[in-house]
Amino acid sequence: MVTNSCDGCGRTVSVAGGMENIWTFGEDDGSEGTAMTLELADGTSHLLCYPCLEALPEEPTADDIARLEQVDAETSTLEV
Repeated sequence: MVTNSCDGCGRTVSVAGGMENIWTFGEDDGSEGTAMTLELADGTSHLLCYPCLEALPEEPTADDIARLEQVDAETSTLEV
């Protein structure tokens, strides 16, 4: 798995797939990660961990992503 950092909170995340997983099968096939890329209506894309994805509103904007912060290892929140 490839590791990177979340664009919202900065925590280290793993991204499923990639060339290092192309010939693996079964449990270690690279089909699970801790983040996904979210493409916004304005054409920007952001790599976000699942806690950050859950903290976003229904129609997120780049401003919402900029306001994300890590609370602990399992949750994220939007700054007020």
